[in-house]
Amino acid sequence: MTKLTKVSVFKAYDSKPETAMDKTTRIARKLIDDEAEQRQVKMTRLRNARLEREANTPPKTTETAARKTRRSKAAKTR
Repeated sequence: MTKLTKVSVFKAYDSKPETAMDKTTRIARKLIDDEAEQRQVKMTRLRNARLEREANTPPKTTETAARKTRRSKAAKTR
């Protein structure tokens, strides 16, 4: 009986070359994925900055908020 080797049992098929459409699709998907990743990083950075700013600002008092609403109502009626 002959020895079976990997080469004799399975034929090696060459993969077909990449077509122009495949290349375009690959590059477009890479660009889209990179842009999405950059957008996600930017959103995370801005969200963290907003949360930090909100945590460091003192809360508005109810008196200040009441004055602002009275003034805005008075300005609308004039």
